[in-house]
Amino acid sequence: MAESLFLPKEGSKSETYEALLPQIEALITGEPDLYANLANIAAALREAFGFFWVGFYLVKDDQLVLGPFQGPIACTRINFGKGVCGTAWKEKKTQLVPDVDAFPGHIACSSASKSEIVVPVFKEDKVEMVLDVDSDKLADFDEIDQKYLEELMGVLGKTLS
Repeated sequence: MAESLFLPKEGSKSETYEALLPQIEALITGEPDLYANLANIAAALREAFGFFWVGFYLVKDDQLVLGPFQGPIACTRINFGKGVCGTAWKEKKTQLVPDVDAFPGHIACSSASKSEIVVPVFKEDKVEMVLDVDSDKLADFDEIDQKYLEELMGVLGKTLS
């Protein structure tokens, strides 16, 4: 695949996801390096939507450890069940947070973050990592983001060996 994305200039959020996801899938299919794939996924999502921060935290022992990301510097380690990312890991489900300040135990890696969505990535029903996407706007994520990001993370989960 070429190193550029083809996205609708004036499409809806759904149309942008529908154009983007097959391109990401083509980009990661056949590439065995996990970190290369995670870096490209984060870059593609940030380019397509202009999110404040997009990245991955990988499960290592009893913590989530920062992986490839796009955006300002971030928290390096997050404990199981802590913050939005740790909660997604513990509950094994997407966390859609319209106002991070209202989320009990939110970890403020950046005070500019206002809303967040965290999607777990599974390998054989075990959370291997989470995709964390932050916005500097309140209530910037919705069920459309959840649907397509879960679909994308399902594709990523299938590539894990």
